[in-house]
Amino acid sequence: MQFLILGLLLQGPLSAYELRKRFTAGISLFYSASLGSIQRALETLDSQGWATKQALNGPGRPKHPYAVTASGREAWRDWMLSPITESDAEQRTLAKVYMLGSMPPEDRAEVVAVLRRRTATDLDRLTALRIEIDATPTPEPYRDVARFRLATLDYGIRAHELMARWLDELEIP
Repeated sequence: MQFLILGLLLQGPLSAYELRKRFTAGISLFYSASLGSIQRALETLDSQGWATKQALNGPGRPKHPYAVTASGREAWRDWMLSPITESDAEQRTLAKVYMLGSMPPEDRAEVVAVLRRRTATDLDRLTALRIEIDATPTPEPYRDVARFRLATLDYGIRAHELMARWLDELEIP
Protein backbone atom coordinates (compact mmCIF):
# COMPACT_ATOMS: atom_id res chain seq x y z
CA MET A 1 0.00 0.00 0.00
CA GLN A 2 2.90 2.35 0.70
CA PHE A 3 3.86 2.47 -2.96
CA LEU A 4 0.30 3.10 -4.10
CA ILE A 5 0.17 6.02 -1.69
CA LEU A 6 3.52 7.34 -2.93
CA GLY A 7 2.20 7.12 -6.49
CA LEU A 8 -0.86 9.15 -5.55
CA LEU A 9 1.28 11.70 -3.71
CA LEU A 10 3.29 12.27 -6.90
CA GLN A 11 0.33 14.30 -8.14
CA GLY A 12 0.44 16.58 -5.11
CA PRO A 13 0.07 16.57 -1.31
CA LEU A 14 -2.94 14.69 0.07
CA SER A 15 -4.34 14.06 3.52
CA ALA A 16 -5.32 10.60 4.76
CA TYR A 17 -8.97 11.44 4.07
CA GLU A 18 -8.20 12.59 0.53
CA LEU A 19 -6.16 9.42 -0.06
CA ARG A 20 -9.09 7.32 1.17
CA LYS A 21 -11.32 9.09 -1.38
CA ARG A 22 -8.81 8.28 -4.13
CA PHE A 23 -8.75 4.62 -3.08
CA THR A 24 -12.55 4.53 -3.08
CA ALA A 25 -12.73 6.20 -6.49
CA GLY A 26 -10.58 3.63 -8.28
CA ILE A 27 -7.93 1.63 -6.52
CA SER A 28 -10.48 -0.16 -4.34
CA LEU A 29 -11.51 -2.13 -7.42
CA PHE A 30 -8.38 -4.21 -6.88
CA TYR A 31 -6.96 -3.07 -3.52
CA SER A 32 -9.02 -2.17 -0.48
CA ALA A 33 -7.71 0.00 2.32
CA SER A 34 -9.30 1.38 5.45
CA LEU A 35 -8.62 4.88 6.71
CA GLY A 36 -6.66 3.35 9.59
CA SER A 37 -4.40 1.34 7.27
CA ILE A 38 -3.80 4.43 5.13
CA GLN A 39 -2.88 6.44 8.24
CA ARG A 40 -0.46 3.71 9.39
CA ALA A 41 1.12 3.60 5.94
CA LEU A 42 1.52 7.39 5.96
CA GLU A 43 3.22 7.25 9.35
CA THR A 44 5.59 4.59 8.03
CA LEU A 45 6.33 6.64 4.91
CA ASP A 46 7.03 9.66 7.12
CA SER A 47 9.36 7.68 9.40
CA GLN A 48 11.22 6.31 6.35
CA GLY A 49 11.64 9.82 4.98
CA TRP A 50 9.65 8.99 1.85
CA ALA A 51 6.84 11.45 2.66
CA THR A 52 6.54 14.44 4.95
CA LYS A 53 3.54 15.59 6.93
CA GLN A 54 2.57 19.20 6.50
CA ALA A 55 0.22 21.30 8.61
CA LEU A 56 -2.19 23.63 6.85
CA ASN A 57 -4.20 26.01 8.99
CA GLY A 58 -7.16 27.69 7.43
CA PRO A 59 -10.88 27.91 7.84
CA GLY A 60 -12.42 24.79 9.34
CA ARG A 61 -10.47 21.83 10.63
CA PRO A 62 -6.70 21.89 10.15
CA LYS A 63 -5.49 19.64 7.35
CA HIS A 64 -2.40 17.48 7.46
CA PRO A 65 -1.49 16.60 3.90
CA TYR A 66 1.53 14.47 3.11
CA ALA A 67 3.95 15.23 0.30
CA VAL A 68 6.32 12.80 -1.37
CA THR A 69 10.04 13.47 -0.86
CA ALA A 70 12.84 12.98 -3.37
CA SER A 71 13.80 9.70 -1.70
CA GLY A 72 10.15 8.65 -1.75
CA ARG A 73 9.97 9.41 -5.46
CA GLU A 74 13.07 7.28 -6.04
CA ALA A 75 11.73 4.42 -3.86
CA TRP A 76 8.47 4.49 -5.83
CA ARG A 77 10.34 4.41 -9.15
CA ASP A 78 12.45 1.47 -7.94
CA TRP A 79 9.28 -0.37 -6.91
CA MET A 80 7.66 0.25 -10.29
CA LEU A 81 10.72 -1.17 -12.07
CA SER A 82 11.20 -4.13 -9.71
CA PRO A 83 10.01 -7.64 -10.55
CA ILE A 84 6.95 -8.93 -8.75
CA THR A 85 7.93 -11.70 -6.39
CA GLU A 86 4.95 -11.71 -4.05
CA SER A 87 2.14 -14.22 -4.26
CA ASP A 88 -0.36 -11.41 -4.93
CA ALA A 89 1.01 -10.86 -8.43
CA GLU A 90 -2.34 -9.93 -9.96
CA GLN A 91 -2.97 -7.20 -7.39
CA ARG A 92 0.57 -5.85 -7.77
CA THR A 93 0.32 -5.91 -11.56
CA LEU A 94 -2.94 -3.98 -11.48
CA ALA A 95 -1.44 -1.48 -9.03
CA LYS A 96 1.59 -0.88 -11.24
CA VAL A 97 -0.51 -0.42 -14.40
CA TYR A 98 -2.82 1.93 -12.49
CA MET A 99 0.23 4.03 -11.53
CA LEU A 100 1.95 3.79 -14.93
CA GLY A 101 0.86 7.27 -16.02
CA SER A 102 2.94 8.79 -13.20
CA MET A 103 6.05 6.99 -14.46
CA PRO A 104 8.37 8.89 -16.80
CA PRO A 105 7.40 7.91 -20.37
CA GLU A 106 10.87 6.51 -21.06
CA ASP A 107 10.49 3.99 -18.18
CA ARG A 108 6.97 2.75 -18.92
CA ALA A 109 7.96 0.08 -21.44
CA GLU A 110 10.41 -1.40 -18.93
CA VAL A 111 7.70 -1.62 -16.25
CA VAL A 112 5.35 -3.39 -18.67
CA ALA A 113 8.15 -5.75 -19.75
CA VAL A 114 8.73 -6.73 -16.10
CA LEU A 115 5.00 -7.38 -15.70
CA ARG A 116 4.86 -9.42 -18.91
CA ARG A 117 7.78 -11.60 -17.78
CA ARG A 118 6.12 -12.36 -14.45
CA THR A 119 2.81 -13.15 -16.13
CA ALA A 120 4.50 -15.42 -18.70
CA THR A 121 6.44 -17.25 -15.97
CA ASP A 122 3.30 -17.85 -13.93
CA LEU A 123 1.34 -18.94 -17.00
CA ASP A 124 4.07 -21.41 -17.97
CA ARG A 125 4.08 -22.82 -14.43
CA LEU A 126 0.30 -23.25 -14.34
CA THR A 127 0.20 -24.79 -17.81
CA ALA A 128 2.94 -27.26 -16.90
CA LEU A 129 1.02 -28.19 -13.77
CA ARG A 130 -2.12 -28.82 -15.83
CA ILE A 131 -0.16 -31.08 -18.21
CA GLU A 132 1.32 -32.98 -15.27
CA ILE A 133 -2.10 -33.44 -13.67
CA ASP A 134 -3.66 -34.56 -16.95
CA ALA A 135 -0.95 -37.21 -17.28
CA THR A 136 -1.68 -38.62 -13.83
CA PRO A 137 -4.74 -40.85 -13.43
CA THR A 138 -7.16 -39.80 -10.70
CA PRO A 139 -8.64 -42.64 -8.63
CA GLU A 140 -12.45 -42.86 -8.80
CA PRO A 141 -13.14 -41.72 -5.21
CA TYR A 142 -11.25 -38.45 -5.82
CA ARG A 143 -12.56 -37.52 -9.28
CA ASP A 144 -15.23 -35.16 -7.99
CA VAL A 145 -12.72 -33.39 -5.73
CA ALA A 146 -10.20 -33.23 -8.58
CA ARG A 147 -12.79 -31.80 -10.99
CA PHE A 148 -13.28 -28.66 -8.89
CA ARG A 149 -9.60 -28.27 -8.16
CA LEU A 150 -8.92 -28.47 -11.90
CA ALA A 151 -11.62 -25.88 -12.51
CA THR A 152 -9.71 -23.55 -10.18
CA LEU A 153 -6.45 -24.26 -12.02
CA ASP A 154 -8.18 -23.62 -15.36
CA TYR A 155 -9.40 -20.29 -14.03
CA GLY A 156 -5.83 -19.37 -13.10
CA ILE A 157 -4.61 -20.29 -16.58
CA ARG A 158 -7.35 -18.26 -18.26
CA ALA A 159 -6.76 -15.28 -15.98
CA HIS A 160 -3.04 -15.31 -16.82
CA GLU A 161 -3.77 -15.64 -20.54
CA LEU A 162 -6.07 -12.63 -20.28
CA MET A 163 -3.46 -10.69 -18.27
CA ALA A 164 -0.82 -11.44 -20.94
CA ARG A 165 -3.12 -10.23 -23.75
CA TRP A 166 -4.12 -7.17 -21.76
CA LEU A 167 -0.49 -6.21 -21.13
CA ASP A 168 0.28 -6.73 -24.81
CA GLU A 169 -2.56 -4.34 -25.71
CA LEU A 170 -1.19 -1.48 -23.59
CA GLU A 171 0.10 1.10 -26.00
CA ILE A 172 3.57 1.92 -24.71
CA PRO A 173 5.66 3.93 -27.17
